[in-house]
Amino acid sequence: MANYVFFENSSSNPYLIRRIEELNKTASGNVEAKVVCFYRRRDISHSLIQLADKHAKELEEEKENPTETELTDKQKHQLRHRELFLSRQYESLPATHIRGKCSVALLNETESVLSYLDKEDTFFYSLVYDPTQKTLLADKGEIRVGPRFQADVPEMLQEGEADERDQSKLEEKLWDPECPLTNKQIDQFLVVARAVGTFARALDCSSSVRQPSLHMSAAAASRDITLFHAMDTLHRHNYDLSSALSVLVPAGGPVLCRDEMEEWSASEAAMFEEALEKYGKDFNDIRQDFLPWKSLTSIIEYYYMWKTTDRYVQQKRLKAAEAESKLKQVYIPTYNKPNPNQISVTNGKMATVNGAGPGAFHAAAGGGGRACESCYTMQSAQWYSWGPPNMQCRLCVSCWMYWKKYGGLKMPSRAAGISRPRGHTARQSNHMVPMRNSGSPKSSMKTKQAFLLQATRLTKLARHMCRDIIKLRRAARRPFVPINCGAIKAECKNAPSPFIHAPSSALPILMRPHASA
Repeated sequence: MANYVFFENSSSNPYLIRRIEELNKTASGNVEAKVVCFYRRRDISHSLIQLADKHAKELEEEKENPTETELTDKQKHQLRHRELFLSRQYESLPATHIRGKCSVALLNETESVLSYLDKEDTFFYSLVYDPTQKTLLADKGEIRVGPRFQADVPEMLQEGEADERDQSKLEEKLWDPECPLTNKQIDQFLVVARAVGTFARALDCSSSVRQPSLHMSAAAASRDITLFHAMDTLHRHNYDLSSALSVLVPAGGPVLCRDEMEEWSASEAAMFEEALEKYGKDFNDIRQDFLPWKSLTSIIEYYYMWKTTDRYVQQKRLKAAEAESKLKQVYIPTYNKPNPNQISVTNGKMATVNGAGPGAFHAAAGGGGRACESCYTMQSAQWYSWGPPNMQCRLCVSCWMYWKKYGGLKMPSRAAGISRPRGHTARQSNHMVPMRNSGSPKSSMKTKQAFLLQATRLTKLARHMCRDIIKLRRAARRPFVPINCGAIKAECKNAPSPFIHAPSSALPILMRPHASA
C-alpha cells in the first residue's frame, strides 16, 4: 500500500508518522495496520542529531555549484521539523488512530530544500535510524544524482597522440560482430557446445544427482553460461572452428560449465528465499545473516537467475493471491472528538486544564490573557494547553495543528537566540517544550514573590556548639532529612557555657536581647 499517514497515540504529543505496509482484520473485527516507523529529530539523542547535522553539512560542501539561497533562522528552524529518519522497525497500530495522510520522500539533492516548506504535510529523510543499536546510517536506497556520481570524460586524443592510460584497466573486447563466420556456422557451433555440455553432465556424478533425466541435463546445458563459454572460445581462437572444437573437448574430457543455479544446493536456495522474504533485496544483510560463505557477487548473480525460474513465478502468483485476499483500503471517519487539552471557557474564565491550579488561565474583557507560545497572538477561536501544567502555556488553533503535525513550534525558541516580546521567560528544551529542573520537583521558573529564610540566633549558636552532631555540609545536601533536635538540646545542657571564654567583642552580640522582646 505504501501510504504515509499520521497516527495519534497521545492527545498532547505530536502525531506519529508511519508508512502502511498492509491492513489486517483481527479476530474481533477491528482493523490493524502494519506500519514502518519514522522518527523525528525530537525522538533521537542529541549526539545522533549532531551526527545528522554533520552529514547534512558534508553533503552541502560536496556540491560544486550550490544554488541554495541563504536560509533565514525561521526557515532553518522549520526545516528541522520536516526531517525524518527511516527505520527498519515494524509495528501494528489500530486503524482508528489514523488522523490523515502525509508525504515522505528521500532527500533529493537536485531539489531545493525550500520546496518542502512550500508543501503542506511533506517530509524528507536521508538517514536510517536503528532504535535498537542507537545508530544512524546513510540510506542504501540513495538516488545517485549529482556531480559526485558523474563520469569524468577525458579529452579526445589527437591523431598520432600516444594513449597513456593503463590498458589493463580498460574494457576488453570479447566478440567481434564482423567476424568471418556466418550466422549459420555460429549457430551450429553453439549446438555442438550444448551437446558437449549435456554429455559432460552425464559424466559428472554431482550433476547426475541434481539432473537425473536427460531432459533436465539438456536444459541446464542450454543456459547462458554454456553459450558464453562457447562464444568466448571462438573469439580467443580467432573464429577458427576446428581449433575451438578441440578446446571444447580436451584430452581430459568435455568441459563442464556451471552457473550459480547449479552450484547452489537445495538447502541454500531455501535459505535464500527465506532471507529474501525477510530483507528484500538487501543483499548485504542476506549474506551477513543467512549466507556468509557466499560472496556478494554470487548472491546477486543467483538472484537474477532465480527470477527466471518457475519457482519465482509460483511465488509471485502466490503473493498476488494473498494480496487479493487482504484489505486494500479502509474507511476512517472524520475524528471530531474534543481534545482533552482544549481549554473551555466557562463564565468568562478559562477552565482548569491538565491539573493546573485554579485560575491558571483568565480571559480578560479586552481579549487579554496569556499569548500563544508560538506566534504570540492574543486572539484565537480556540486555545489548547501545552507543556507541563505548572507552566500554564497555551497555543492557538493554528500553532496547535502545527505542533501536532511537525512536532515543534513555528517560531524559534529563545534558546536559539531569538528575543520574544514578553517579559516572562521559561527554559525550554531543544524540542521547544517547557521543561522542569531535573534536580527538583519544583519548576525551574522563579515564583513571583521571593522570600528569605532567616535563621534564629539559637540556630546560629547550635551550629558552633554541636559540630559533632550537626554535619552542616551533609545536612545542606539533604534538606528533607530532619535533624535530631532532642540530641542537640541534650548536648547543649551537658556542654560548658561557651560565653565564659568568648572574646569581649562577641559578648554584646550574643547577650543582646531579641528585638521583638
